[in-house]
Amino acid sequence: MYGFCPLASGSKGNCIYFGTPQTKILIDAGISRKAIVERLAEINVDISEIDAIVVTHEHVDHIQGVKTLAQQYGIPVFANAETAKGIVEYFHESPKFKIFTTGESFELGDLEIHPFSIQHDTPDPVAFTIQTAGLKVGFCCDLGFVTSLVRNHLKECDYLYVEANHQPSMVYASSRPMIYKQRVLSRTGHLSNEACGQLLGDVSHPGLKHVHLAHLSSECNTPETALGVIREILSQKGISVEMCTAPQNKISKPINFYANIEINSLI
Repeated sequence: MYGFCPLASGSKGNCIYFGTPQTKILIDAGISRKAIVERLAEINVDISEIDAIVVTHEHVDHIQGVKTLAQQYGIPVFANAETAKGIVEYFHESPKFKIFTTGESFELGDLEIHPFSIQHDTPDPVAFTIQTAGLKVGFCCDLGFVTSLVRNHLKECDYLYVEANHQPSMVYASSRPMIYKQRVLSRTGHLSNEACGQLLGDVSHPGLKHVHLAHLSSECNTPETALGVIREILSQKGISVEMCTAPQNKISKPINFYANIEINSLI
C-alpha cells in the first residue's frame, strides 16, 4: 500500500503504517507483533517489507512490539537519544538503533522526516511531519498543549493525524482516580476535542484532504462526541474538511496517496 493507515490508536497501543513504492515504515509499534502482522496483511503489506520503526516516545503503548519486531525481523529503530534510553530501560536490552536529533530532519529512503518537540510527560517526546513525492503529512499525538512550534510544523499538510483524546466534562465525570484526571488535563497530558478543533482551525487550508482524529479515550470520549465538537468549531470558522476517527482495535480508513497517479512515475 502506497499511503498510510493507522493500525491501532489509543491508550492500549498505537501503530501507524506509512509507505511509498520505495520505503515502508511503522510510526510506533505499541501493539503485539501478531496484531501488527495481521493488520498489515489487511492492507496487503508484509512485515518483511518494513524498513524501519520510527518512535515518538517510550511509553509502553508506543513501544510494546518494538523489541520483538527488531529481534525477529532485524528492523532498525529510529528514535532520539532520550527515547532510545527509555526503550533500553524498559526492555533491558538494546534494539538496533538509529538516533535522530529532535528538531533536525533526516532522510529515510525517499522520506524526509522531521521530528519536532511536543509537550508530554516523558523526557523528549516528538511528533513528525513526513514529506515525500510533493506531499506533506503530519502525525501529532500525546501532547497536552498546542505550542506555536506545533502549529507551525502542521501547516500546509495534505493529511493530518492528530489527537482528540477527551472531552473535559467526561474526564471530570469519569470514575478514573483524580491523579489520572489531573494528568490527562495537564499541559503535559493529552489533547482535548476543543484543543484539537482549535489546532485544526489554525492549520487548515484548501489543500488539506483528510484528518484522522486519534488516541480517543475509551471512557472519556466517543467518536460521535469528538467529530461533533470539532466539526462545530471548524464550521464556526467556515472550514469543512473530511474527517474520521482512528479506532483502537482495528485499522482505520487507509489513505492511498497515489490512487490516481501512475506508480511508475514515482519510482
